[in-house]
Amino acid sequence: MKKRIWASALLSLAMLATAGCGAKGNGNNENGAASPSASPSASASASASASAPADDKTYSIAISQIVEHPSLDATREGFIAALKDAGLEEGKNLKISLNNAQGDQNTNLSIGQKIAAEKYDLVFGIATPSAVALAQYVKDTPILFAAVTDPLDAKLVSNLDKPGANISGISDTNPVAVQQLMDFIASDFPNVKKVGLVINEGESNAVVMAKNAEEQLKKHNIELVKAPVTNTSEVKQAAESLVGRADALFITLDNTVVSSVDAIIKVANDNHLPFFSSDRDTVEKGAFATYGFKYYDHGYQAGQMAVEVLKNGANIGDMKVGMQEKLDLILNLKAAEAQKITVTDDMKSKVQDPANNIIQ
Repeated sequence: MKKRIWASALLSLAMLATAGCGAKGNGNNENGAASPSASPSASASASASASAPADDKTYSIAISQIVEHPSLDATREGFIAALKDAGLEEGKNLKISLNNAQGDQNTNLSIGQKIAAEKYDLVFGIATPSAVALAQYVKDTPILFAAVTDPLDAKLVSNLDKPGANISGISDTNPVAVQQLMDFIASDFPNVKKVGLVINEGESNAVVMAKNAEEQLKKHNIELVKAPVTNTSEVKQAAESLVGRADALFITLDNTVVSSVDAIIKVANDNHLPFFSSDRDTVEKGAFATYGFKYYDHGYQAGQMAVEVLKNGANIGDMKVGMQEKLDLILNLKAAEAQKITVTDDMKSKVQDPANNIIQ
């Protein structure tokens, strides 16, 4: 009898020892907490893992872009680059749904509705029409915008410092840029008495900038002559209609016009008309001058805001609408040659960063 008792006791001890070894091996008790037998480093690791945000989360972003052209494409590329630099990379922990309306307003509205019906962590509108469509339909998801000329006029926000609701972003204009460009035309092109503007007056951003340009030119007794368009197919004919009626050409951040800017460049070159634009990318393509910045950097700035929202939990309604503060005169010397412009030393002296902003 005693032998049986001792045998039973020894068997029970063996089973307890085996269970103890198992607990020590995984460092957890049956409720998933660290067991007393776990090592200090294992316990610390488990605690850190429990308190840290989930690094393996995959974020989803929808991008709505009104049309393809260099400035808006560069904005998108800069935005995605900022996300990647912050550890959010497409194909790893980031899914991007890219939508392009190809300049069609009905398609643009449909994109806004489609995005609103789906689930995203954040949505990004590139250019005023895209941002407006998203704001109209998307109510519960953070909305960022970029390449928007006047967020107040577009009624995207009612306060630039504290937008509220679920939207904020970066404005791609500074009214001073238009003023500086018109002053440059007046001071360095004394023979220019009329400036021709190809414009889609259906784009509120273009209307705002055109009004600013007209007011600045009036100060120098220079007239702004408009050639209206409603779609990209009319841009070439509108530009040609300004030949003989204007001494120089100018365009705003007008998506319809910029997307067909090659036609204006050709008219300017063929007729030796100085061509001024409102964005660097158009100058790089063949316009002569602007006061501006790189749209890649503009998009990157918006991407940094997205990171604050996605990774750091920032409330987008509390984020101030950004604006481009650093402006510089940008000149294209090849365009000057094509348009028969004599680039003087005085013109070049106005460029603060000639290494980057005098395009050879």
